[in-house]
Amino acid sequence: MIKIYYPPHSYKIKEEETGREYIFDELRKQWVRLTQEEWVRQNFIQYLLQVKKYPSSYIAVERKMKLGELDKRFDLLIFDSAAKPWMLIECKGANIILDNVVLWQVIHYNIAIPVKYLVITNGQGCHAYVKGVMDFEPLPFLPAYDE
Repeated sequence: MIKIYYPPHSYKIKEEETGREYIFDELRKQWVRLTQEEWVRQNFIQYLLQVKKYPSSYIAVERKMKLGELDKRFDLLIFDSAAKPWMLIECKGANIILDNVVLWQVIHYNIAIPVKYLVITNGQGCHAYVKGVMDFEPLPFLPAYDE
C-alpha cells in the first residue's frame, strides 16, 4: 500500500439547519455533502494538486459515464496534456477495505474510460496500477503527472 501524507488545507465546511455538513469543492465550485468518501476525495484532490503537482484543470470530479446500459459516476479522472483520460481514481471511506471488490469496480470503469493508470484509495493509503500488456500491474508509488 502506498502511504499518503496529506498537505494542510483550509477547507470550507458548513452545517445546515438539518445538521448535515457540507464541504466546498474548489474544483466543482459547489457545496457537496460531507460524507466519509467525500472527505477522502477532497483530501486526495489536495494531495494531487499540492504534493504531486497535477494541474487542476485536468482533474474531473464525480461525473457521469455509461457502463453498458448503466449510468455510473467516477470519483476522479485525470487527463493528460493532450486532454485524453490518463488516470482513474476510486475513493472510498476510511472504513472500507481496499480489496478486490474495490479494484474490480475501477477496472470495470476502465472499460468505459480506458486509462493508463488506476488508483484506489480509502484515505489511509492507496494502491496504484499501470496498464501492462495483459493486465494492470501494481506500482510502488503514484506516478508524477509528467510521466
